[in-house]
Amino acid sequence: MNPIGIFDSGIGGLTVFKSIAAALPAYDYIYLGDNSRAPYGNRSFNTIHQYTWECVQWLFGQGCPLIILACNTASAKALRTIQQKDIQALDPDKRVLGVIRPTAEVVGNYSNTGEIGVLGTNGTVQSNSYPLEIEKFFPNLKVYQQACPLWVPLIESGEYEKPGADYFVKEYIDGIMAQSANIDTLLLGCTHYPLIQDKIEAHLPKNVRVVAQGDIVADSLVNYLQRHPEMEQNLSKGQTKLFYTTDDTAEFDHHASRFFSAPVTSSHVAVNELRCK
Repeated sequence: MNPIGIFDSGIGGLTVFKSIAAALPAYDYIYLGDNSRAPYGNRSFNTIHQYTWECVQWLFGQGCPLIILACNTASAKALRTIQQKDIQALDPDKRVLGVIRPTAEVVGNYSNTGEIGVLGTNGTVQSNSYPLEIEKFFPNLKVYQQACPLWVPLIESGEYEKPGADYFVKEYIDGIMAQSANIDTLLLGCTHYPLIQDKIEAHLPKNVRVVAQGDIVADSLVNYLQRHPEMEQNLSKGQTKLFYTTDDTAEFDHHASRFFSAPVTSSHVAVNELRCK
């Protein structure tokens, strides 16, 4: 097997995986969620790079020639170093792609006012990756950012389903909307956030559109494989989906099964196995 690897700090990347698997159903996939060390958003640059690179190397070891970082924080703080330094030293034929660039290429098309808001983790917001990348494609677009540090812990713990989560959702929504009355598009700049999209939309004016990344990243991957037949031909097509987590498998399976509308059985990978490189 030469599967496509999909990595996230936890369960959020499943929102991207579902879209990718729907767009490219023939391929084999391995998903790795580093749930035991989530959230990544409040960690240092060096720690995020270390954790991400460990997980990427583990997926390489499972035969994945192509890996998608379905994590905005990892894409913001680790992807560039992995692409330009780490892979070159390990195996230049392998590829690691992120979620920020493909999102930045199209997000401006959703706005009529020319003003958008980005909701993300502390790490993603502090990196300023979205404003920098979006400016390359939409130089006249005004981009506002709001860090939402409590959302990923709420989602990873399952507390997001309870009514008490609405208080913290509203707090950050009020924060981003207070920055400009002309914001008409909100980008969910973390792959966990679609899990609370209904709560987010409940606290927004009707004219504000919420944009998730799943379909955007899936479309970008389809385009990438069309432009790189040497990679596409190297990927195996057995329609398998394997799931791994560094934390409790039963909790992971509960969330993953809801995403894929079918039972999911994951396997456990200990963190020290990731570090054995």
